[in-house]
Amino acid sequence: MSTQGPPIIIRRKKVVHGHHGGSWKIALADFMTALMALFLVMWILSSASREQRQGVAEYFSTPLLTAIAGGEKQASSPNVIPGGGPDPSSIEGERQRIDRRVDSRPSNMPQRLKDLRRSVESAIQADPVLRKLRNQLRFDMTREGLRIQLVDTDKRPMFELGGDQVAPYMRRLLRTLAPLLNEVPNPISISGHTDNVPYVGGLQGYSNWELSSDRANASRRELVAGGLEPSRLLRVAGMGDQVPIPDSEPSDAINRRIALVVLYQQVADHIRTQGARGERVELPSAVSPPPIEEFVEGARETLGGQ
Repeated sequence: MSTQGPPIIIRRKKVVHGHHGGSWKIALADFMTALMALFLVMWILSSASREQRQGVAEYFSTPLLTAIAGGEKQASSPNVIPGGGPDPSSIEGERQRIDRRVDSRPSNMPQRLKDLRRSVESAIQADPVLRKLRNQLRFDMTREGLRIQLVDTDKRPMFELGGDQVAPYMRRLLRTLAPLLNEVPNPISISGHTDNVPYVGGLQGYSNWELSSDRANASRRELVAGGLEPSRLLRVAGMGDQVPIPDSEPSDAINRRIALVVLYQQVADHIRTQGARGERVELPSAVSPPPIEEFVEGARETLGGQ
């Protein structure tokens, strides 16, 4: 009788060394897709204009700052961490270092002026004294820029009757506006207006022309005293009673007003070149001369009346 057990069979798995599966195909496909996207972007940029390429460059230069600072205004700063004043968490010190060349781009200015209007309205609403003057402020966008009109009322005049003495609440209002106007780089125009009530001496002596000019300059002095940069002032003028508010009587109190205009840069450049010698100035499209038919008709009427 044999005591030997059943034979032990050892099975060894044979490993065939061949290719590494299909993973390399996925890596190659990803690489070719990325390479194709790169060539596509290069082709688009080569056919884009200079302005379009500049816009793309600006887009990729600001997202991180915008995300960290939490807004467009703060992101205009070259520093990642806002601040720079006594309080590092404050952005006041940083506002003075904003590159004005970026702020003065024509594409940004309408939004900047809208932001300025909101800032002015918020500052007035936050002041209990100025809140009572809210109905005496008028905002509108004109061909020259953002116009802020401070109008008079019979119950709350902004100047001494017949003079240029600034009322206390008018002084407070102008000095509140001054630092807000510094937030945009645009030049500023100030014009004074009066009603048509004449002085006793008529136009021979002190008249509404002088009064409107004196009130405009009194407003200018209050703005500068409130912190407005003097170099920002481009034009201070007295208009007398020649530009009444539409749909109002010339003698209405509402025509006694001060108009502050935050000028578009193109308008400011046009004003500066008015004194250039020998320079031809093109009329804006909105101020085109009347058609020739009007001149012909006027000439006929003139000749017929002689």
